[in-house]
Amino acid sequence: MNGPEVLRIVDAMHRDKNIPKDIIFDGIESALMLAARKHFNEAEDILIQIDRGTGNIIAKKGDVDIDPQILGRIAAQSAKQVMIQKIREAECTSVYDDFINKRGELVTGTIQRIENGSALVTIGTKTEAFLPRSEMIPGESPHIGQRIKAIILDVRKMGNRVRIVLSRTHPDFVRRLFEQEIPEIADRTIALKSVAREAGYRTKIAASSIDQKVDAVGACVGVRGSRIKNIIDELGGERIDIVRWNESLQVMIPNALQPAVIEEIMLYPRLGRAIVLVKEDQLSLAIGRRGQNVRLASKLVGWDIEIMTAEELAESIERAEEWFRMLPNVTDELVERFIEEGFLSYDDLTFMEPADMTELFGLTEEQAETLIAVAEQAAEAVEQAKQEAAAAKEAAEAEAALSEGESAEGKGETAETSEGMADNENETAVSGVADSEQSTEESQMESSDSEPPASEEVPIEATEAVESERTDPEAN
Repeated sequence: MNGPEVLRIVDAMHRDKNIPKDIIFDGIESALMLAARKHFNEAEDILIQIDRGTGNIIAKKGDVDIDPQILGRIAAQSAKQVMIQKIREAECTSVYDDFINKRGELVTGTIQRIENGSALVTIGTKTEAFLPRSEMIPGESPHIGQRIKAIILDVRKMGNRVRIVLSRTHPDFVRRLFEQEIPEIADRTIALKSVAREAGYRTKIAASSIDQKVDAVGACVGVRGSRIKNIIDELGGERIDIVRWNESLQVMIPNALQPAVIEEIMLYPRLGRAIVLVKEDQLSLAIGRRGQNVRLASKLVGWDIEIMTAEELAESIERAEEWFRMLPNVTDELVERFIEEGFLSYDDLTFMEPADMTELFGLTEEQAETLIAVAEQAAEAVEQAKQEAAAAKEAAEAEAALSEGESAEGKGETAETSEGMADNENETAVSGVADSEQSTEESQMESSDSEPPASEEVPIEATEAVESERTDPEAN
């Protein structure tokens, strides 16, 4: 192997594999060093260098020059294996370095193979990426040879290989498509502040403009939807709602819940919760089919949004007051403070730390810990009651369906009876949890030791589980 031949090999590998020349030279030197040591049966005192300019190989054993040609076939084979290994490592490192900083970027590739529903995609010149079935848009069926767009979701090394994972379901995929299709987003006149997505079904986007003359929503949609059409086509017809971003949640939340009309918004920052009041005729529209509209709106603004009518809110507050009075160390004033802070269930209290509850409500640390512990037990009892009530309801409905001569009115009575039994069991469980804690503080709670009246209702989570489920709105 003479100097020009070495340079030719290095140049070819540098172009084809995009590997730095120094790494290739180092790999060849390491391979020849191993071959020489095997040939001479010596571990040290052997030096091999390659002139980076001429490609000439300098090989010495001590002070004596070595002719590389005498290394022999076995030694040459060993050198070849080392070179292959070094080159693979260098190629892996090169690909990893190229793509590790491209996570989240949009790429276009060609599908080469389909394996178990997932696709192997060639991106760039020869780089292979993996598009899992779970990262494909529901309902789409890619085929070999298809050109496809996706974002780079993850890049990681696996031995001497680099695994590049693509995604078409991530919200950033929609964001990158908008950046590619809308010039005002590319030049940052319009910013996409937030994206919430349920791939294959619906996406909500909040956009704002730094130029008052440019309408963020209108620029993204285009005349008669001309600009957004390509994006919708790429997403397989997925519905896209674009709303105007606003720093004020009092403005942003109604925008996010469009097209529903909102009456009032109550914000509870400590819980990150917003209770939104609507009229009865707007309830199904605000919630959306299977809760999709409110779910996406919550993701868009980063707050937990609950949709209620004024009547439902009043009932929730009344029930919450009854449950909280069952807890130890709780006065009417403290119950009122809970409601003001947005706590409407036992679960809400369990999210509080004792130190925060002490600071906020003036309790001692011991009282706060006891209250939270009781709330956790009560929440578990509520959850168990919900499951039992749901099972009882399903059993009643199944039995009614099998009874051929039973009237529709009879079915309702059977279900109501099962629900009543579940209510009583849940009320007893919750009262028992509270009473067990109250027994340790009889001196403070003598006036509250008695069980709640039989007419009291169980916590809202349990009552909702045994009441007839609200029909999923088909609108929106």
